[in-house]
This record gives sequence, C-alpha cells and structure tokens, in this order.
Amino acid sequence: MESSLKSAALLEQMKLHLATDAGKELTSKVGLVYQLNIAPKKMGFDEEIFVVDLKQGKVTKGPYDGKPDATFSFTDNDFLAIATGKMNPQIAFMRGAMKSKGSISAAQKFTPDIFPKPSKL
Repeated sequence: MESSLKSAALLEQMKLHLATDAGKELTSKVGLVYQLNIAPKKMGFDEEIFVVDLKQGKVTKGPYDGKPDATFSFTDNDFLAIATGKMNPQIAFMRGAMKSKGSISAAQKFTPDIFPKPSKL
C-alpha cells in the first residue's frame, strides 16, 4: 500500500495481524466492515481511503465496494492516537477529532482492541 501517511504502517501491520489466529478470532467476533478516510493534516483534504474488512479479514486501500457498516474520517495523527489507545474513540468523536457515518452499534465496536499492538511505528 503506497502511502505518505504514518497510519499506513499500522494498517499494513493490521493486514498481517488478520492472517493470524488472533486476527481470525477478531474477524469472527466483530464481523463488520470499516472504511477509514484518513487525511494527512486537515480532515477532508487529500484523504486516503482504507477499508478494514473484519468480515473477510483483510485491509485494502481505496473505497469499499458496497456499503461499509461504518465510515470514519480523521487526520493521520488522530487515527494513530485512537488506534494505539492514546485517545478514546468516544472522546475523539465528541471533540470533533473523528467523524463517523453509518451504524452506531458498528461504530461502537471500533476500538483500539481491534488493532494489533504496534511493535514500533
């Protein structure tokens, strides 16, 4: 996945994580598709789109072909803070650091727990 975003490294790790037993367990437990619109600096500008498919256990770049269960928009730094557990997703949402569309119950399952623990980013 060619990308200038710091988040791309974490999403690459996620791809490998989903191929492990822990990843397969996560897929069967969550079973949702998330589209992530990640912008380098300011939300809504020069976004790169990634799909974390926890139905089929894969991470791809580009918009989801169909309707994702939930779509999130954030900046590169805010996504990393949320994915690594440094920022609570609900607080990020309330502060406007993250925008969400789609199913609220699906959005509530979008927690740092779904991401692999970063070895080093």
